Amino acid sequence: MTVDRPVHSSQSVPNFLVNAVVMVRKRRTEPSGAGDGSESQQSSGSAGRGGPQHPVERALPQQQGGGGGRGRSLASPQQSQQGGRGSGFYQSQSGRPQSQTRAPQQHSGGRRGASSMTSGHGGALAAGPSRSTVPELHQATQAPYHATQPSLLEASSSSQPLDVSPAQVVPQFEHLAVQGEASGSQAIQPAALSSKSMRFPLRPGKGSFGDKCIVKANHFFAELPDKDLHQYDVSITPEVTSRGVNRAVMGELVKLYRESHLGGRLPAYDGRKSLYTAGPLPFTSKNFEITLSEEEDGLAGPRRERLFKVVIKFAARADLHHLGLFLAGRQADAPQEALQVLDIVLRELPTDRYVPVGRSFYSPDLGRRQPLGEGLESWRGFYQSIRPTQMGLSLNIDMSSTAFIEPLPVIDFVAQLLNRDVSARPLSDADRVKIKKALRGVKVEVTHRGNMRRKYRISGLTSQAARELMFPVDDRGTMKSVVQYFQETYGFNIQHTTWPCLQVGNQQRPNYLPMEVCKIVEGQRYSKRLNEKQITALLRVTCQRPEQRERDIIQTVQQNAYHEDPYAKEFGIRIDERLASVEARILPAPWLKYHDTGKEKDCLPRVGQWNMMNKKMVNGGRVSNWTCINFSRGVHDNSAREFCHQLALMCQVSGMEFALQPVLPPSSARPEQVERALKARYQDAMNMLKPRGRELDLLIVILPDNNGSLYGDLKRICETDLGLVSQCCLTKHVFKLNKQYLANVALKINVKVGGRNTVLMDALSRRIPLVSDRPTIIFGADVTHPHPGEDSSPSIAAVVASQDWPEITKYAGLVSAQAHRQELIQDLFKVWQDPQRGTVAGGMIRELLISFKKATGQKPQRIIFYRDGVSEGQFYQVLLYELDAIRKACASLESNYQPPVTFVVVQKRHHTRLFANNHADHRTVDRSGNIMPGTVVDSKICHPTEFDFYLCSHAGIQGTSRPAHYHVLWDENKFTADALQSLTNNLCYTDGVSEGQFYQVLLYELDAIRKACASLESNYQPPVTFVVVQKRHHTRLFANNHADHRTVDRSGNIMPGTVVDSKICHPTEFDFYLCSHAGIQGTSRPAHYHVLWDENKFTADALQSLTNNLCYT
Repeated sequence: MTVDRPVHSSQSVPNFLVNAVVMVRKRRTEPSGAGDGSESQQSSGSAGRGGPQHPVERALPQQQGGGGGRGRSLASPQQSQQGGRGSGFYQSQSGRPQSQTRAPQQHSGGRRGASSMTSGHGGALAAGPSRSTVPELHQATQAPYHATQPSLLEASSSSQPLDVSPAQVVPQFEHLAVQGEASGSQAIQPAALSSKSMRFPLRPGKGSFGDKCIVKANHFFAELPDKDLHQYDVSITPEVTSRGVNRAVMGELVKLYRESHLGGRLPAYDGRKSLYTAGPLPFTSKNFEITLSEEEDGLAGPRRERLFKVVIKFAARADLHHLGLFLAGRQADAPQEALQVLDIVLRELPTDRYVPVGRSFYSPDLGRRQPLGEGLESWRGFYQSIRPTQMGLSLNIDMSSTAFIEPLPVIDFVAQLLNRDVSARPLSDADRVKIKKALRGVKVEVTHRGNMRRKYRISGLTSQAARELMFPVDDRGTMKSVVQYFQETYGFNIQHTTWPCLQVGNQQRPNYLPMEVCKIVEGQRYSKRLNEKQITALLRVTCQRPEQRERDIIQTVQQNAYHEDPYAKEFGIRIDERLASVEARILPAPWLKYHDTGKEKDCLPRVGQWNMMNKKMVNGGRVSNWTCINFSRGVHDNSAREFCHQLALMCQVSGMEFALQPVLPPSSARPEQVERALKARYQDAMNMLKPRGRELDLLIVILPDNNGSLYGDLKRICETDLGLVSQCCLTKHVFKLNKQYLANVALKINVKVGGRNTVLMDALSRRIPLVSDRPTIIFGADVTHPHPGEDSSPSIAAVVASQDWPEITKYAGLVSAQAHRQELIQDLFKVWQDPQRGTVAGGMIRELLISFKKATGQKPQRIIFYRDGVSEGQFYQVLLYELDAIRKACASLESNYQPPVTFVVVQKRHHTRLFANNHADHRTVDRSGNIMPGTVVDSKICHPTEFDFYLCSHAGIQGTSRPAHYHVLWDENKFTADALQSLTNNLCYTDGVSEGQFYQVLLYELDAIRKACASLESNYQPPVTFVVVQKRHHTRLFANNHADHRTVDRSGNIMPGTVVDSKICHPTEFDFYLCSHAGIQGTSRPAHYHVLWDENKFTADALQSLTNNLCYT
C-alpha cells in the first residue's frame, strides 16, 4: 500500500494535527525474494501475521510436480527486466492512429487466478486518485500483428501528464458488448443501462482435446417440480434478530393452523421475511397470534411465555417455467427467485435436524467429534446447494467440518484454554484478557439449580473476584457478596473465590455468575480465528481419501432420505441418490525445456510430477554470498553444515552459480530471540562483505518442525527490515538429506534470486495458439482480506503479470492496500490532478504494461486476465469495474491502444469434487487415489450455456483434490474450449519469479497498532500515519555551487534541513528526502521517507516540518 502525494511542499510552517498516531518505520531499501513455500505454514490458509505467502500466490496456476517445484512467489517489476514503478508510458512514434481490424481466430490455452468481494469504498485510505464509479465497456478490435514491424511504443516516466484528454478517452467507452443469443460471439450493441442487459460469452462448443474418460461428480440430479409456487411476506412482531426464534414461531403457527387456516399446505420458510408454498393459501393476507415458551427458563417450574403477532401476506408467484427455459438453454438469465425457493425447500428439514452454518449443516451425530485443543472440537457435517447445470437441476452435496466450542463446564474450558492446572496459581491479567476474549458472546447454562437449566449469554468478566463482588439484594440497598449469596440462597459453596465472575445480561442490569456454576451450551460454532495447532488438527480431520469421501457423500444423501422429506414431497422435488457420471478428458502435460548443458534438455511430466535428475535450470541464478542460521535445538552445528553443503552442491548441479562456502559458518539461535539473532547475523555478514562492495544474497534458515509464529516473524524481519532473501527448511529434512527435497529447495532459491527454472517447449517454438502469434501478457489478480474479527485492517490487492514473451514464465507483481473487505481492486487504474503536471495516470495495470514493454521491447497485443476467487453474485460487478480499468489503463498509454481482453474468473472455494469412475483402475487415478492431473470437465455439471469448465491440473498429495472452476466473463480473443483449457493447464507447470515488494510490514504493524488501541478501550481507534524511513539507499545530494558558503556547511555538505520532494522522488506516491543533520565527514546521506498509510491527511509541508523538527528533540 502506498499513499498518493498530496501536493508538493510550499510552506515552511505546517498545520499540525491533534489526536493522531504517527508511525515511523525504518526499512532496508533493497528488495528481495518473497514467499517461501515452506511446509511450516501449509496448514494455515490465510494471510495473518507475517503470513508466508503473498496474496497473489493464489492468483496464478499453481506449478505442479515433485522435483519440478511447486508454488509461485510474488514478483515485483521494480527489478525485473527494468520494468516497474517509475518506468514510463507509451508514445506513438508515427503520431498517426493505427488502423484496427479483427485478428484471425486461433486455438489453445487459458489459466488461473482468484478472490472474493464486497462493494463500497471507504475506510482509511489516503485521499487522492479519483475513480470512475459507473464504468462502460466496449468491444476491442485489434490491428494485424507483424513481428518485424517497429514498436509503436516507447517507455518514459510511468506517471506523466496524459497525451489524451478525458474528452478523447471517454468516447472509447460508449458501448457495452452484449452477448448475442444466437451465436457464441460478443457483438457490439447499444450501451447497456445495467448489468442485467449484459451477457457473458456463450460456450464456444465443448473441448475435444485429450484422452476421454468418465468421472463421477458429487452432483445429484434433481427433477424440476411441476408446481405453482407462491411467495408470501411474513411480518413478526415484536421483531427479533434470531432466525431460530422466527423459525420456532412459524413452526408453532404451522402446527396449530396448517389444516384449519393454511389449506393443508406445508410452507417453507427462510427464517426472515419470506414464506413459500406449493399452491395458493386460502387468503391473501391474514393475522395470527402465537404464544411461545422461552427455552431459557429451563425444564422445571412455569416457563415464561412471549406473545408474537404474525402477518402473512401474498407477495408474488415464482415461475418455474422460466427456470425450465434457462436449463434448456432457451433463456439467458437464471431465474434466481425460483432457484432460491427450491434451495429453501430442501434446507427446511436439515435446518430442523442439525446446526445450520451458511450453506452447511453440522451435528455430533454425523461423525465422531475430534478435539482441536483449547476448548474446541470439530463437528462433521455436509454442504448442500441446488445448482442449474447442463443436466438440469443439480443438488451439490459435499462433506465438511468446522470448529465448535466444547460443551464443557466453564472451569474445565478455562483450564484447556490456559493449558494448565487452574488451581495451581492465581489468574494473571493476561489470563483474564484471554478468558474474556474467548468467552464473550458464548451461551452458558447454570448447573446449580437442579433441572432449572436457564441459559445466558456472556457479555464479559467482572473486574473483581467473586469474594469481593457485592451487589444489592433488595430495594433497601442491602449488599451481599456473590459468595455469600450463593451459599445462603442455593447452599452452594464457591471454591474459586479469587476468580472473576461471568457477567451476563445487558450492561444496564448485569447478572453475575461464578464460573463453576456454568456449563457451555452445546452446538455453538467457533467463528474466531484458529491457531496453528487447531488448524492442523482440523485439516487432519477433514483430509479424506477420494474413495472414503465418495462413500461418505453417498451415505449422507441416503441418510437425508429426500424421498421421505415432507417438504420435498410437498413441492414435488425428487432427488436421484446416484452420483452424476460425467464425460471428462485428460489433457496431456506440456514438454518442459531445460538448459542444453544438462543430460536431459527437456522433460515430459508423468502424472503431474517430474524431477530435476540429469536436468539443469534454463536460467540459473547467482548466489555468491550466503550464510545459515539454525533455530532448531535438535540440529547440531555439524548437521547444519552438512545440510547446507549438500544444498549448495545441489544448487550447483542444478545449474546455479552457487558458492560452496558460506560467508560465515552456520550459527544457532533461540526462536524467542529471532529478531535479535537475525539482525546480529546479518550485521556480522555485512561487516565482512560491505568493505568489498558486496551484499548478502541468501540466508538459509533451519526451523523446528512445529514453529508456530516463528516462520511469519522471520519472513517479516528478513523481507521488511533487512531486505534479505531467505529460504526456510524444516528439521525433519535436515537429517534425511533427500535428493528430491534438495532439488525442490534449489528450484525455490533459483526463482527467488532471479533465475528461471524451466519454460514451455511450445512457448519457445511459438506453438501456443492465441499466445505465441503475437505479444501476449497474462495477468493474475487476487484480493486477500483480514481474518474475522480484524475490523480495522486493510484488504490487500495483488496483481502479477508475465514479463517475458513468448516464454510467459517470469512474472512481476504489485501490491496495494485498500479499504477493509473491499473486493474490487481499486488501484488497477487511477487518474488524479497534480498541481504542477496536470492530469496524471497510474495504477497497477498501467505499470505492469510498461514493465512488459521495457522487458520485451514490444507492447502487448493481447491480454489474458485471470481473476481469483470472485463469487457468482459478484461477476457483473467485478467485470464492469475491472475490465473498465484495464481499458482505461491501455488508453492512457496510447490513444488508440486497445488490445483484446479475455477475462476469466477462477473459483476454488466451491464444493464440486470429481472422483474416478473405478477407484481400482490405476490408469485413471494417481498415487493418492485422485483423478489424473489434467482432467477437465466442460459438460453436464457445468453452466447450461456459458463458457466455463472444471480443471484439476495437479497431482493429489493427500485428501481429495479440488478442481479449479474457470468461468469466462469476457472474451475478445475468441478462445475455443480446447485453446483456453490447454493454455490454462500448461501454465500450471511454469514458474514465477520472486522479485519482491514487501508490504507485510504495513499489514503486520498497522494491525498491531490497531489491536493495541482497541485493547485500551473498545472503540479507541485514532487515525494512523505510517512512514517508512530508508537510510540504506544510494541517493546523495550535492550543493549546486560548492564554493557558495551560504548553501553548504563546514563539511562541504548541503545545509541541514534540506528537503527534496520532486523530480528524483516517486512519480505519484508520498515520499521525500530530508537531510536533517549537519555533516561531519564524508558525504551526508539524506533519509528517505515514504508514507505507506495516512489517515491524518498530512500535507507535504506538515509532515516534512514535523519530521525535521523531531530530529532536534
